[in-house]
Amino acid sequence: MRTPLALAVSAALLAGTALSLSPAAHAAASGTSGTTIRFVDIAGDGGTVLKANVVTPAGADGSARFPVVVLPTSWAMPQIEYLAQAQKLADSGYVVVSYNSRGFWQSGGEIETAGPKDVADASKVIDWALAHTPADPAKVGMAGVSYGAGISLLAAAHDPRVKAVAALSGWADLIDSIYSGRTQHLQAAALLGGAGYLTGRPGPELEKVLGDFLSSNLDQEDEMIAWGRQRSAATHLDRINANGTAVMLGNAWGDTIFPPNQYASFYEKLQGPKRLEFRPGDHATAEATGILGLPNDTWTSAHRWFDRHLKGVDNGVDREQPVRLKPRSDGGYEGYADWKSVGAHRERVALNDSEHVWANVNSGADGGVVLLSNLLDQLAQTPPTVSVPLLPRSFAAVWQSGRYDSGAAVRGTPVLHTTVTPTASSGTFVAYLYDVGPLGVGKLVSNAPYTFHDKAPGRPFSVDLELFSTAYDVPAGHRLAVVVDTVDPLYIEHNPAGAQLTFSSPASDPSYLSVPLRKE
Repeated sequence: MRTPLALAVSAALLAGTALSLSPAAHAAASGTSGTTIRFVDIAGDGGTVLKANVVTPAGADGSARFPVVVLPTSWAMPQIEYLAQAQKLADSGYVVVSYNSRGFWQSGGEIETAGPKDVADASKVIDWALAHTPADPAKVGMAGVSYGAGISLLAAAHDPRVKAVAALSGWADLIDSIYSGRTQHLQAAALLGGAGYLTGRPGPELEKVLGDFLSSNLDQEDEMIAWGRQRSAATHLDRINANGTAVMLGNAWGDTIFPPNQYASFYEKLQGPKRLEFRPGDHATAEATGILGLPNDTWTSAHRWFDRHLKGVDNGVDREQPVRLKPRSDGGYEGYADWKSVGAHRERVALNDSEHVWANVNSGADGGVVLLSNLLDQLAQTPPTVSVPLLPRSFAAVWQSGRYDSGAAVRGTPVLHTTVTPTASSGTFVAYLYDVGPLGVGKLVSNAPYTFHDKAPGRPFSVDLELFSTAYDVPAGHRLAVVVDTVDPLYIEHNPAGAQLTFSSPASDPSYLSVPLRKE
């Protein structure tokens, strides 16, 4: 379970977080703005001790009531994670209670992965806040990054007291996040598992599910999916809509743990007040500077969201375009009325040539390294690259569009439609979309994996594969290229030795790439 990649990245992240949070923690603890901080124990579900901290606004003398924001910590993060943001919220008149999720660090219990006990814990923390702080029971909000986001959404479904949520870099559909295209996201799962063992105590249920997942024990697939569905806010969408919870969702285009598609799909089905924000980066990198107490667009939006829906401040957030996107370029923010409007205009790129590839060999096209590659894209606009003309055609299928003389603004979810003929009953392929310059160097725009089982060898079948949603500006004179191969270190592949795949474009069902484009 403790893979070298998972432990190395986990250790680096945890060490960096601990070091960088120290100044913020000291600033919050000092109470220079008149706020007060207490470190407390809260009895969670079944009496399990949850380590927590409480930041109270200045002037809280017991007679006044304040809106309260509850912050469950991220996966593997200590309870000081949100102190800088808690201080900012308290300075503007909120009671803030942040707690270490069960099974991690000094909190009791075992890691439940946002299971029923975690949801019950959130309600117990709200109970405690209402009993022990000047919190207003009619003005309860929840927020968090990653694991904290997932728990916040689930708590909102099960506890109608939660009036507003800011779920940042989280998941609404756990299965569509780390098992999209029926393919195990290897590096993401290994990183989470390694970090869990490093900083907490995984319960037997998590150990079994993670073991089955990483070992490709497909006999337990139905059980794994049921486990994930229970832990997905999308499963409990009707409850959130019935409660009328105001939900803000924020994520990064390149999130390699919780890709953006599942958030966009969930957003479209929400019926209450809602907001969707996507920015460049990878998992939790869009919120990172805010965790350190520095200016941060995501956290600013979250504060505005709570001001409107907990305090009732008329700050205009509900009159703005609710879908807010920042492209992976130097461009500013774009607003849309809904997610459907993002990809309303589509262009089809015909994939006419039949391509034949051998499996089990990495062609050189891949999605990069979990967390690191898309962080580089965020900071320096340098996504994973490949020389498209040099890709070995025995192991990579390649199609290219014509040149975009005026450039192209890709916005939304590219979709690959093709016909596949396998030589084996099971297999995996990964589709990549590249921006190809004049010298043939391709910059990764998007990708997605696809796995099939129980297919008849030699019999063609059609595939519609949604690539991960993105916002990428193709420069003038560049082309788009679709590349398909069968091996990517991000994913577990299911290609038998010697397997081959043929991608064809029958006249009765032509293959194409559907590209969502922004039109001015």
